[in-house]
Amino acid sequence: MEPRSTALLVIDVQQGFVNRHSRGALPAIVQLVEGWRAAGAPVVFTRFHNTPGSPYETITRWTRLRSPEEQALAAELAPFADATAALIDKDQASVFTPEGAQLIRESGWTDLVICGIDTDACVYDSARDAYHHGVRPWIVTDACASSGGPQYHDAALLMAARNIGTDHLVTSDVVLSRIHEAPEAQA
Repeated sequence: MEPRSTALLVIDVQQGFVNRHSRGALPAIVQLVEGWRAAGAPVVFTRFHNTPGSPYETITRWTRLRSPEEQALAAELAPFADATAALIDKDQASVFTPEGAQLIRESGWTDLVICGIDTDACVYDSARDAYHHGVRPWIVTDACASSGGPQYHDAALLMAARNIGTDHLVTSDVVLSRIHEAPEAQA
């Protein structure tokens, strides 16, 4: 993984998604952000906003992630927000909003290392969309979680293994060793 062409996407690690099921992924996510920054590689945070009248509300009656408190980044990530390459606010699951797709394309990123919450929604959808846009997605399995519980996390990883390949499911230790072994990281 080359630092200039690989971005770390931290998907929706927000107060409204952090609960007893997802809290355990936070230390690995923070470790990834710190390691990525140390390698001089780009970090992107996303925040999900559930707007009134959204399909989440009209189809499934899900009305969370509307208040500023729920939309705020998790306290563990807030100190890193000002040093990101971008902070993308989105009203859909995938990071491939018009703004997100343009950022990825114009930055020349060929690989996206993806972590965050929810594995079964925004993480999976972003990885799938990256694949369909010709960008290699890497899901960091120990730095993702589902606020719905481990069964949803596991189901999403099973789908990702089938649809983007088992070799694109990695741990934070593997990813950090790859980014730090890159020639640019050693220069």
